[in-house]
Amino acid sequence: MRDAEQLTIYLGESEQWHGKPVYLALVEEACKQGLIGATVVRGVTGYGKQNQERIMLLGIVELSSDLPMIATVIDRREKIEQFLPIVQEMVTGGIVVRDTINVVHHAPSNLST
Repeated sequence: MRDAEQLTIYLGESEQWHGKPVYLALVEEACKQGLIGATVVRGVTGYGKQNQERIMLLGIVELSSDLPMIATVIDRREKIEQFLPIVQEMVTGGIVVRDTINVVHHAPSNLST
């Protein structure tokens, strides 16, 4: 795929957008806008602007804490450009990184919806 870009969005698990987690709202909006794909992973440890005083570790006591989340969205430059304003509106406590990438293989799903 030529002219591909990737948004990597770092945010806290407890960040909210209209009553739901921001990471979930981002994935739902990416799907609604027809972007190729979005993935969210939960970080094991980390810190950010909101909690620099402590480093969060995944443990029995910490399972319900505000762990770091990383959302990744990939599509053509034009689609990312259209998606970016809503990302900037939703993400009030994180960081968004935009990179040009080289997709060397993309096999569309054979599943029909």
